[in-house]
Amino acid sequence: MYRVWNFLTNYSLLLIIGALLALLWANTNPETYHHFVEFVIWDHAPIGHYHHGHRTLTLHYLVNDILMALFFAMAAKEVWEAVILKDGSLRGKKAATPLFATAGGMFGPIGVYLGLAFLMGSDTYNAVANGWAIPTATDIAFSYLVGRIVFGAGHPAVRFLLLLAIADDAAGLIILAIFYPSGDLAPEWLLASFGAALAVYLIFNWLPRKMDAGKQDRPNSTWVRKNLHFLPYAVAACISWYGFMRSGLHPALGLLPVVPAIPHADRAFGFFSEAETHLHDLLNVIEHALKHPVEVILFFFGLLNAGVEFSAMGDATWLVLAGLIIGKPIGILLFGWVAAVPLKLGIPRGMRIIDLVVIGFVSAIGFTVSLFVASVAFPPGDVQDAAKMGALLSFGAAIISIVAGKLLRVQKADLAPAE
Repeated sequence: MYRVWNFLTNYSLLLIIGALLALLWANTNPETYHHFVEFVIWDHAPIGHYHHGHRTLTLHYLVNDILMALFFAMAAKEVWEAVILKDGSLRGKKAATPLFATAGGMFGPIGVYLGLAFLMGSDTYNAVANGWAIPTATDIAFSYLVGRIVFGAGHPAVRFLLLLAIADDAAGLIILAIFYPSGDLAPEWLLASFGAALAVYLIFNWLPRKMDAGKQDRPNSTWVRKNLHFLPYAVAACISWYGFMRSGLHPALGLLPVVPAIPHADRAFGFFSEAETHLHDLLNVIEHALKHPVEVILFFFGLLNAGVEFSAMGDATWLVLAGLIIGKPIGILLFGWVAAVPLKLGIPRGMRIIDLVVIGFVSAIGFTVSLFVASVAFPPGDVQDAAKMGALLSFGAAIISIVAGKLLRVQKADLAPAE
């Protein structure tokens, strides 16, 4: 298993650096910062933000709408493994309680966010209501890191938290696709996306395996793998992304249809597992190749999205924080208890029901995905900046998690040396 610092540097350090630089820049010279974010790469381009009858490709669009598609594709890969593989972590009875807890970790924040907004009055409610999904997000990397600190690497609550975060990601992708379109909907363009995914699956995945039936040396599959490698899937990915952009759905989700079409091993060792590096099926090879580029992309994502002036704090800031820090623990505890006790689905051996409260605080770290949702839920301006500040301040949930772990007497369980 990773040591905590190695894990942090592998998955999160560049993102943190980008976010800190953005905060520093936006609060010392906001004019140059916003000019940088909206820098025009290509006006009247075939892709980009649609306005006044034409598209403009800006630096912000390049990172948020094009390059972040690689990040969401990696997340989708983990979700796909968890759902489709025989021993997938989101299959069977073992996943039932985490899935219930995931539902609580979404309905709880939504209820707190919209409920408090309603109590603040109709003007506030109307201004912030579209941000209801911001506090539903859980940042997998940071929550996993904090979970290991609070519970210890060998505690069953860490795996429970990881299952919850993966399921949360899956639900978040669905929410983004349905509730946050990037423009007027033109669903016929999705035929291009799913058609490209289906075609590349049939021609370069299913057909070679079908032709190799009964042949131990698998000549056709081997030829495709050696000579074409990822190229057909890259072409399909570009077509799929373009179809999403033209359909009005958020283009950052544009690679999702292609992920299931890529050849995959019949096993997986789990999210963030070192053993994954020893799998050589094409889907894992592509993921390994994308790892470092995606780290750089996350740096620019932090740089282009976290630049919020401290004066931007407002109603949306406190609503996002309340949804995360109050709604998450309450929702996860309530739904997790219902699944474990009345429905008798149980919880992993070595976990206590009260540990669900601590898991709720850990999963309240929204950061990356909350920032992304805030950027699409509101147009640029004061409300968006205030919501982003709430996503950034959700880092405070890490401190609350550590304190809650002490108060609720979490027994840390580290991995045995042999592991």
